[in-house]
Order: sequence, then C-alpha cells, then structure tokens
Amino acid sequence: MNSKNPIIILFLLVLGVFAGWYFYNKNDDKPLRTLAYFGPKHTVKINDTAYHTIADFSFVNQYGKTITQEDLKGKIYVSNSFFTTCKSICPIMNKELTKVYKAFRSRNDFMILSLTVDPETDSIQQLALHAKNYGVSDDKWWFATGSKKDIYELTRKSFMLTVEEGDGGADDFIHTQNFALIDKEKHIRGFYDGTDSIEVVRLITDIKTLLKEYEYKNKNTL
Repeated sequence: MNSKNPIIILFLLVLGVFAGWYFYNKNDDKPLRTLAYFGPKHTVKINDTAYHTIADFSFVNQYGKTITQEDLKGKIYVSNSFFTTCKSICPIMNKELTKVYKAFRSRNDFMILSLTVDPETDSIQQLALHAKNYGVSDDKWWFATGSKKDIYELTRKSFMLTVEEGDGGADDFIHTQNFALIDKEKHIRGFYDGTDSIEVVRLITDIKTLLKEYEYKNKNTL
C-alpha cells in the first residue's frame, strides 16, 4: 500500500468537513438563532401556543401626538420607564438607550418607547426638552406621558418591568432599570438591565437577531 494514501485520505476528510461547515454557515436562508418568549402563555390547540402580548394603550409623546399600538404596528421596539427629574438610574439608562437609538435609528421597523412614571411633573414641554437633551428630534424614540394609572398598569402587567405591586395611586411609584424588547406581534422577547453596558450590548445583539428572524420569515413566505 502506498504510504501516502492515509495522508491523502485524512486531508480529503478534513477538507470535506471544512467545506460542509463553510457552506452550512454561509447559507443565508437559515436563522442563526431565535429569541425566547417571555410572560404567561397558554395552549390554544395542539401545536399552537398563544404568548403574552402587550395590551392596547393610548399616550401622548413629546411632540404632543397621541400614540397607540397601531403606531407601532410592524415594528420592533424597546420599552422602559423613567422620569425627567431622576438623578440616579435614569441618566445612566438614557445614556445606554442612546447607543441603541443610534444603532437602529435608520431602520423604519424599530423604535424606543420610554414612559414617564411621573406624569404629574413631566409635561409635554418637559418631555420635548428631555428628548432634545439626548439628541432626539425624530419619531424613532418616544418619551410619552398619560394617565398614571394606565402607565403603571401597562408597565407592570404588560411590559412586566417590575414585580412590585401597586395601584397607580398617589402613593404608588415605579423606579426600575429594566428594558423590555418587544417584537412585531407585541410579544416580549427579552429583558435587560439598562444600567449595565454589557446588558445593553446583549440587547443590541438580540435586536439584530430578531431582525434576522423576520428577514428569514419574509424570505420563506414569498
């Protein structure tokens, strides 16, 4: 037997494995990974699960425009809570969200929704100034206000940003650093600590992953 044969065979095997790996990973038709769903869910029928969705809402943004779920139709968005006079975690959160805003502001299918937990103080004019301070002058990042009861209920029960209970009354207050990532079907796909820069990097990565999910779905439904 030619002593070179085992070497040649080994080389061909290695080459075959490498070629298979390359073409598998080069295939644009497969999603790299998918994100989990968060919140309560229930089975509608066999092999069909209904996941938690964000409830309908109506608030007013920094431009004085009424915003609802319909305005977010077909969009991925990040939601958080804040208040303009906060001197502790909110400035850190807004600084981190600015990174997210700059990374995806050119996309028509992405937004940020920040709801004030101090609507008595945060007027539309105050929110407009706040947005300007962070370089926001478009419709890609909304700072919104509305009924305190409605904001608190949505923050707790829909966005699930805090586990602390409350009724949205005069003595109730929410102060959380959490961000929620919402997909185009109003499902929660991730939670992140908005004061942690590493967590925000993970958020940006997950947004890219979610966008790829939709690109994959669109390709396979044409």
